[in-house]
Amino acid sequence: MTRIAIPSSSNLEISVDQVGKDATVRLSGRVDVDSSPDLRDRLRTLLSEESLPETIIVDLASVSYIETSGVATLIEALRIARHHQTNFRLQGLSGAVLRLFQVTGVLALFEASSSGQSDSGQKVS
Repeated sequence: MTRIAIPSSSNLEISVDQVGKDATVRLSGRVDVDSSPDLRDRLRTLLSEESLPETIIVDLASVSYIETSGVATLIEALRIARHHQTNFRLQGLSGAVLRLFQVTGVLALFEASSSGQSDSGQKVS
């Protein structure tokens, strides 16, 4: 496993664990208008590497707050991943973060699992 910590100028910590052909992007903190560009840059870099991961999992379990700019960043990454035929999944959705995805109606776009489920890719209802 390779872990890369990405320094951020905002209240968001981003680390990437690569295991085999999969990558897990772990987020901790707040995903807002200030931190979304850092997340966008990291996801775009991951999706432009020569050897693309088969699956990218974005772990939101340690995200205390997310606003629509963060959701838009994840939708953009999903679109790029689909273009490259890379699986893109969210995990660790709960509380206010899960509610924002439900209220905005974008949860259905993603394969997602809540923090209480196994990493099976089941949709959260």
